[in-house]
Amino acid sequence: MGTPPRPTVDIAAFHDPVTGSFSYVVADPAARRAAVIDPVLDYDPKAARTSTAGADALVAHLAKHALTLEWILETHAHADHLSAAAYLKAKAGGRTGIGRGITAVQSTMARLFHLGPEFRADGSQFDHLFADGERFAIGALEARVMATPGHTSDSVTYLVGDAAFIGDTLFPPDYGTARTDFPGGDAGQLYDSIQALYALAPGTRFFMCHDYPPADRAARHEIPLEEERATNIHVRDGTTREAFVALRRGRDAKLAAPVLILPAIQVNIRAGHLPAPEANGVSYLRIPVDALGAST
Repeated sequence: MGTPPRPTVDIAAFHDPVTGSFSYVVADPAARRAAVIDPVLDYDPKAARTSTAGADALVAHLAKHALTLEWILETHAHADHLSAAAYLKAKAGGRTGIGRGITAVQSTMARLFHLGPEFRADGSQFDHLFADGERFAIGALEARVMATPGHTSDSVTYLVGDAAFIGDTLFPPDYGTARTDFPGGDAGQLYDSIQALYALAPGTRFFMCHDYPPADRAARHEIPLEEERATNIHVRDGTTREAFVALRRGRDAKLAAPVLILPAIQVNIRAGHLPAPEANGVSYLRIPVDALGAST
């Protein structure tokens, strides 16, 4: 009788040019069920003001296509943008999910920001913590979780059909790979994770979490596995682990901290929630002075 046809996967990409981020709506068009991956909350660091234009575009897409939101998925606790997961859940429903490694990130960041016992570093801010290799459904679509640590200890890739949503593990080939100097980052682990991605089935499509393109090309959100493996400027076929680790560590030593790292991490370890308002009704983010990069 042969193999039944693979369910169709609809993927819509949304680009936030301010942070260079991509968010995705991944849908089973027959069942009208969807997941959103890495939603962005707009944030003005000068005024400490949030807005929801990017997230509202995701909500509008769901409504336009009559999609029920089942999952709001994070590839990791981002340091370069704030997550709109909490806002999206309030507007459209769905369950929030992230890799189990988030608990290690939460423990480290709770110390950095001196959050106190009221902050629980157990992942309970999310609806579900995914294990490596875990499978779940988006409508009739089967999705699989692949741990891809290195950039951060909680980094995961979501595999749906021939699509791999790889977070910050790789960028377009002319930009290279993710930094590994954040707490829990490890250049050797990143190399191993990239090799695991390169070993996926031929024809796999990598969906970027970020691109910071030069002036002579547009931002790219989708890269064929074969193109990355053949041409990535940091790690391609033939690049040794030792050479990559030396290159990555050398580059990381020269990088400035991301502009939004301090507000982003505090929100993202809370699954997109701001800290609880204080007695005056205002939420406050903490700024640890001379502590970023120090031992935590």
